[in-house]
This record gives sequence, C-alpha cells and structure tokens, in this order.
Amino acid sequence: MMSRTVSSLILSSARNSIVCQGKGRWYSICIPNRNKIKWRLVVSRTPLLPAGGCSVDSALPLQRAFRHTSTEEEHFSFQLSPSQINDILRAGELSHKTLDPSGKGASSVLRFESNQLASNSPMEDRRSAATCLQTDGMLFGVFDGHAGSACAQAVSERLLHYIAVSLMPRRSLEEIELAVESMQPVRPILQRHRHPNDVEYREITSRYFENLRVYWQHLLDLDTEPGFSLEEAMVCAFKRLDSDISLEVQAPQENELMRNIALQVAFSGATACVAHVDGVHLHVANTGDCRAVLGVHEEDGTWSTLPLTRDHNACDEFEIRRLKREHPRSEEKTLFVNDRLLGILMPSRAFGDVQLKWSKELQHSVLENSCDVEALNIYQYVPPNYHTPPYLTAEPEVTYHKLRSKDKFLVIASDGLWEMLSNEKVVKLVAGHLTELNVQKPQLTFKKPVNLGYMHNLLLQRKSRGLASLDRNIATHLIRHAIGSNEYGEVDPEKLAAMLTLPEDLARMYRDDITVTVVYFNSDTIESHYRSRE
Repeated sequence: MMSRTVSSLILSSARNSIVCQGKGRWYSICIPNRNKIKWRLVVSRTPLLPAGGCSVDSALPLQRAFRHTSTEEEHFSFQLSPSQINDILRAGELSHKTLDPSGKGASSVLRFESNQLASNSPMEDRRSAATCLQTDGMLFGVFDGHAGSACAQAVSERLLHYIAVSLMPRRSLEEIELAVESMQPVRPILQRHRHPNDVEYREITSRYFENLRVYWQHLLDLDTEPGFSLEEAMVCAFKRLDSDISLEVQAPQENELMRNIALQVAFSGATACVAHVDGVHLHVANTGDCRAVLGVHEEDGTWSTLPLTRDHNACDEFEIRRLKREHPRSEEKTLFVNDRLLGILMPSRAFGDVQLKWSKELQHSVLENSCDVEALNIYQYVPPNYHTPPYLTAEPEVTYHKLRSKDKFLVIASDGLWEMLSNEKVVKLVAGHLTELNVQKPQLTFKKPVNLGYMHNLLLQRKSRGLASLDRNIATHLIRHAIGSNEYGEVDPEKLAAMLTLPEDLARMYRDDITVTVVYFNSDTIESHYRSRE
C-alpha cells in the first residue's frame, strides 16, 4: 500500500495546481476574476452513445474499476494488487500477426501490438488498424481528441477509408460505384483489426458511407486516372474528410441524433497520425502532435531513433512561420498566446474545431437554430483577436521512408506517451523488450529418472531469465513505464498504483489519455526485396 506521506503529497499537489500538467489539448480560457486570473478548463463531459446505448466508459470497464470519484483524503486509497494493476493496464490490449493471402508471413509487417489507457472520462483517444483489400498495404492510425471524443471517434472510423479510396485505381472505383448503383454487394475496401471494445457509431455509418461515395464519385469525375502518389492520396484524404465534417454540420440532417453527432464532431477536434506500409515503402501522415518514431538496430548492435513526424504546435518554429505567412502582420503577436493557438489550443493542426476555422457569422448561423448546445457541451468562445480565419488546418505533413532490414519497429502514439517518455526512452524500452522476448528459452532436456525437484529447478531457470514477468504486449509495457517509472527509470509499484487509482477529477492533472501502437517489421521480407533487385 502506498504510504500516507506519498498520498498526501499527491493530493496536496493536485489541490494547489492552477493549471493541469500536460493538459495539452484541453481548451483553456483565461478569465479575469476580481484581482486574480484563473484558468477555466472547458472540456466535453457528455459522451455520445454508440450502438446499443453503450458508453465509452462501459466499453472499458476495467480501466475504471478501481478509480475514485472523491478527492477527500479519508476516502482515498491506493491499494491495488499486482493482478488488479495488470487487469487495468491490459484491458485495451490488441495484437495481430500479419499473414499474406496464401497464409505465409510474407508481409513487411510482421505483427502489431496496441493498447490504450484512459485519463479523461470518457476517453478521448482512438486508434485504427486495417489491411487494404483493393490496394496493397496496411494502415495504422492514432487519434487524440480534445473537447470531447466525438471528432476522434469519427476520424478513426472514416479516415482510413478515405485514404484507401484515394489509392484505388479508376477501374476499381467504377466497379464499386456500379455495385452501389445496382444495389449489389460492394467488395470490402478494408479489413479492420479491432479490439472487441472499440466503439462504433452504427447509427451514422450509412451517412458516412454516403459521403465516402460522394468522394469517390468526385474522383471518377476527374477527366483522367486519379493517379495520386501515396503522399498526395494521404493529403487529399485528410483534407477531404475535414471538409466533409465541416459541411455535414451545415447540411440538413434527417433526425436529431444525426444533428447532435454532426455538431459534436465539428465543434470538438482531433489530431491524427497515420502510417501506410507497403513492402519497403513507409509513409506517415501527421496532423497535430501525435508522433511516430522508428526504432533502428545499427550494425554495431546499438539502437538509434528516427523521428518521422514533428509536433505541430507553438513550440515548432516551422508552424509559427507558416501561420505568420497565412495571416496579416498585425496579428503576429496574437497568433500564439501562452504557447497556444489564439491562446486556446495547443496543437496548430487538427480535424474539426470549426470554431477556429469558420467565420463568426457562420458559427452563429449554425448554432442559433440548434438544439440545446449547452447540453451537448459545445465549446463556444470567440477569442478577442479572431480576425482572419481559418487559423487551423487538417492538412498533414507526409514523411516517406524506405525501410531497411535494420528498421525493426515503428511506434505511433498520442502525446500522452511522449509527455512521459522521450523518443529515445521509448525505443530503448521496445528494443529491450524485443531482446528479452527473443532470448531462447532453456531447453527441457530431461535426465532420467525425472523427479519433481529437477523440474522445479528448470522452471526456476526460466523465471530467472525474466520471461515469465514480461508484458506480452509491448504497448502495455510502454504504458506501464510511462505512468509508473521513478527517477531511475524503473517501475515503482506504489507510483503505478497511485496513477491508476487517482480520482477522475485529479487524474488529468498527472497524465493524459495514452494510446500506443507498435508495428514490427519483417526483416527477412525486407531483405528479400533488395536481393530480388540485385
């Protein structure tokens, strides 16, 4: 059990905090109050309900099983058994081993492992993974929502389809359009790899499909073969989906549920990082401050880190210069205030967030005839220096990397991980985990006669190698270290228990939602690619 001294320190620190640590994406408004300046954090606390009326929270019950709802110290306990800690940490685990259609492991993606841990209630992060069925390659995405989970949810459901459609040749687009017109079954575009508890809004799936169809019809209307490069396809998909999110909330909706969902999606926001892997070709598209990092095993046996994205925020000089180019010189001093875009938002690129993209008049027009906006927790605040929108874009930066046999894994994660661990520390943890898992287990060579004492010694040998104590899922291993590591880089059981049992109103002060996906590459397949071209 955590000592009273440590628990008192955490509670005292939380009570005295004015601004949450790592609050990254939360909208914040500086509100004068008499002679003091207070920070009011504005976030959505009303979840949209997925199919069957199941909320996001009920989809991941183990993550809340031991959470407190009171900050009163006499009601506060950090008692968790190791098995309870593991239950919480492993509730969102997802893993998938990749096979080609012939059943052989010939893909350059060997496998991927993913996990999530909530801080917000409901969780605002989302993830997606899919195999492209009508083109080559696999897609992996991490999405970090703010001001609610609605936008991240919509983008996680839709963006991979937009990318896949953007990559399809004209003939394939004509085939699926003909099938829809004749009311015939449509060949699947993606094979999704989901966790059983991943949320899906089935009520609006048909509307999403209709708008996806409008997009591929637009591609067919082009005079020539679409002919997008992969980079162009990803950029076009990101921008088109964000445009659709904006248009859907302005268009008449068939019922109040559709209207409410469209409003919450458009007026919340989400950053996104998506990787497309096809053979030795890796493309990463990033909007916002999720991050993708490559783990490289050098010839001398050391590990190095290759970042494939840069964070789009006020800490990035390129973003500052970009926004200054796009707005009058008179706004240079008001574009970023307190390291936030217009003093409000940490990321400088995101989906949704129409209140930083639309004119004041359009915002007023859309909201004035809406249902109870306050009940929907729609964020309404126009900054004092809101003159020349849009100030925010969903256009991604796309990085290309040609995989080599020494490129062993890719880590994509929301900034909840990167706030806790550096790029180098993450690669070191994955590499160490990978090395331990690859250690050969002791052979069970039995001496005759076999006795219980001999068998016991063999099992102890295995345990001493550390194989029994490892998290099988590397994403879980990273999350465990992110929230539980002490100053020496070792997991402290007391700190880990404390971070998992903090009340909902305090948890966000110490950590953000964390989503991690680790993609392992097949070195043999990558090597064979280069050998075949010699």
